[in-house]
Amino acid sequence: MRKINAAQLRTLGASQIILANNGADALRILTRQPVHVILSDWNMPVMDGLELLQTVRAHPRLAHLPFIMITAESDRAQIIQAAEAGVSDILLKPYTNHEMGQRVSRAMQRLPREPATARSASAASSDTSASPAEQAAQPRAKQRPTLLVVDDVPDNLMLISGLFQDEFRVRIAHNGQKALTICTSDNPPDLLLLDVMMPDMDGFQVAEELRKHPTACNLPLIFITAMTDAESRQKGLELGAVDFVSKPIDPTLLQLRVRNLLRHVELHKNLQTDYDNMLELSRLREDVERITRHDLKGPLAGIIGLVQNLTDECTLKPQQAEMLHLVEESSLQLMQMINLSNELYKIETGRFLLDAKPVDLAHMLRRLVQITGAAFAEKELQLGLQIPQGSPIQGLGDAMLCYSLLQNLLKNACEAAPPQSQVNVRLSQENGLVQVCMENQPAVPAEIRERFFEKFATYGKQGGTGLGTYSAKLLSEAQHGQLELQVDDQLDQTRLTFILPSAAAKPHD
Repeated sequence: MRKINAAQLRTLGASQIILANNGADALRILTRQPVHVILSDWNMPVMDGLELLQTVRAHPRLAHLPFIMITAESDRAQIIQAAEAGVSDILLKPYTNHEMGQRVSRAMQRLPREPATARSASAASSDTSASPAEQAAQPRAKQRPTLLVVDDVPDNLMLISGLFQDEFRVRIAHNGQKALTICTSDNPPDLLLLDVMMPDMDGFQVAEELRKHPTACNLPLIFITAMTDAESRQKGLELGAVDFVSKPIDPTLLQLRVRNLLRHVELHKNLQTDYDNMLELSRLREDVERITRHDLKGPLAGIIGLVQNLTDECTLKPQQAEMLHLVEESSLQLMQMINLSNELYKIETGRFLLDAKPVDLAHMLRRLVQITGAAFAEKELQLGLQIPQGSPIQGLGDAMLCYSLLQNLLKNACEAAPPQSQVNVRLSQENGLVQVCMENQPAVPAEIRERFFEKFATYGKQGGTGLGTYSAKLLSEAQHGQLELQVDDQLDQTRLTFILPSAAAKPHD
């Protein structure tokens, strides 16, 4: 397959093509010599395409390289994995020279999806090349599948083409050489009906030549033959035939077989469009997140500075000073959210480095319960906090991540809890671990339990983004901790437990 891809690239004008046996071999090459674009098969020994992609995106010197994944996979979950890992494009087998050329050109024109330094929104908006989703959305007439009929007998060509001309685009070839010319062009047929017994070049020879050609090697073909012996059928199957039709032809049976095969071809084409749209949606989400992380910080810092200057004025009335204080507090909270978003981005892309330090969780929880209780005063909730007496309980982690995680969980618990109900928070320490347990009613709905920690998973919450529990899970794992969900349907209760290594268990030098 490597040689086939290399041959395709040479026909597109590429002069320097480096071949690698597997992902590990490719990585060694990438670290030793300059490369402008990577085309990788998904299924490889030693290191597969996805592992190579993840390694490239995490490498500071290689992260900017366009990366095109070539695959026959139809599993959406795997394609989502590739999109989240930062693949530039996905090329679904089989494909033509023209399709490969378009993908390579587009990938090299685009800025990288997962650069070492996140690109700005202005750079994103200046990318004027049409996206796959935009191209797919452009109105265009749906083309009928193309069927190529190859036979040296004119009557057979007339008969077979007449069966399909109302449903499909039918092309005909009187000999094997003309069939090869059509199949290896930039507009190959979707299915080939190939007679076996022809002069000069028989059907088997045509199939052999097709399998050697980079753009025609995956072309589905049906042999039409009067040969019924097992040896001939075996040879045809070895050459990649998907079916055999015996002469004399049964028109109804032939029509059914062709329709079924072309239906499969259409499904394959739709898969490529679906994958293109999935990638474009992933790019859109990244652009929105980058705007939030970077372009909002400058104006927000200006607002905070202006408010702080105004509060220094001695001429302000107490009511005005209080209002400015609220503006400053809200702005600082928003700035903290943006900073947290930046840390989440680092965690998601594998670039977060934990500098673990003791975190006073007892003090943090007291403050959070007080602030959250005031925020939900209208619901008249009973917020209970249980902290053991004695030495302070300290977790080993990042204070900002812990604060954001616990604030998020407590806010979610209070939002979900019915008015005048109980929300309990309990801090404990055992076996070198610190645990923060939060309990509230009602029980998490059964429909969302399996996806509770997944990104964008939400249920029945107006305005919910589905990011709260997902980010909490990421923040806990980034600190070598855990976040666990337990549901008691009998008590109609939800329990979330945040587990963190204890600072008391940290080995001393």
